[in-house]
Amino acid sequence: MAVFPSMGVTYPVSCETTSTPADFPVALVDRVAESTLDAWGATVTGLADYWTGALRRGATPLELALDSVDWWTAMLDRRKPDWPSRNEVVLDGGFAALRDFSAGSRSSVMPTVVLPPQAGHHSCIVDYSREQSQMATIKAAGLERAYSLEWIGATEETKDTTVEDYVDFIEHSIEAIGGGPVNLIGDCQGGWLAAIYAALHPERVNTLTLAGAPIDFHAGGGVIVEWVKALCAHGDISFYEALVASSGGVMPGRRILDGFIAIKPENEIAKQVGLLSGLRDPNHLERYREFEDWFKWTQDLPGAFYLWVVDELFRQNKLVAGDLVVGGTNVDLKRLKMPLFLLGGETDHITPPAQVFAVADHASTPARNVVKRTTSGGHLGLFMGHEALREHWPPILADVLKHSAR
Repeated sequence: MAVFPSMGVTYPVSCETTSTPADFPVALVDRVAESTLDAWGATVTGLADYWTGALRRGATPLELALDSVDWWTAMLDRRKPDWPSRNEVVLDGGFAALRDFSAGSRSSVMPTVVLPPQAGHHSCIVDYSREQSQMATIKAAGLERAYSLEWIGATEETKDTTVEDYVDFIEHSIEAIGGGPVNLIGDCQGGWLAAIYAALHPERVNTLTLAGAPIDFHAGGGVIVEWVKALCAHGDISFYEALVASSGGVMPGRRILDGFIAIKPENEIAKQVGLLSGLRDPNHLERYREFEDWFKWTQDLPGAFYLWVVDELFRQNKLVAGDLVVGGTNVDLKRLKMPLFLLGGETDHITPPAQVFAVADHASTPARNVVKRTTSGGHLGLFMGHEALREHWPPILADVLKHSAR
């Protein structure tokens, strides 16, 4: 098996590729070796913890056998995630929907629209739980008119959805809630889409907030770019096109999940072995199930859209080069003049902070209206982690609120 990335993740495919081992940078080989060692270390540590606990409680052979059954059941019992906060769908485009979290608020504050990550997982990551909800944090900051888009998994009818379709849906969503301007928040892959929309329609965007969003896809020495360069070394994306073609025109969410696991296998091993050690802790089991239901329930991406992102953004980096064209119009980041709020994760191996912060170098927003913050955590923590939601999002949103009175 070989591993290759796209959309911020990596995917396992057949090793029959046009790339040869010599095409792969030494840095990639080092990363794989390091992950292998870390995975082995996580296995040894986790199993040692389990057996230490089993010996301490005097576990019988029958209890050990029952542990293995419970462990296996917990790992396989996945359910579709859902939105824990009250909301309603106010617009449905088949491939995307607009959800209103305002709960009937009549506040005169400008609406806030969130574009969630789009990488094969459910959009409810922005409303992960009652205790960890970006949407609830937005409302608590006084931005009571809060909305989120939901990316719906690709089907036979929607597999040809394009980036233009997504941009148009954002436009229709803003029209549906009053025509703007709005405070636009883009997380991860929703972030570059938010930046593209804001550059095409700056009059509709009051403030732009980007979290873990790749804007300069080649900045920061990220592992994703190294893989893309290695597997597109011959100047095309035929490798990726073959994968989509073999899946009937979609990018399977299951492949994307495999890629997330493959990029940091030690994390997956530590999680599953940690489950074995925590089988008798109800709180641990609940946290495990909550995350795994979101992480392991996947949805497909439209193939045409996926290939466009691979080529135009990840490979050619056209967004910052100034060469990106969407719907026949050049996407010029210099048209971004609104206040910018940028959030990166210090240990984010998916989108290094430099990829997010780069938008400030290409926008026309004055430096005094650019806010950059960095959490100590990784990628997903930017949207649902306790540190980000308690320490970083509230001051960002407070500043957004200051710009939002009508």
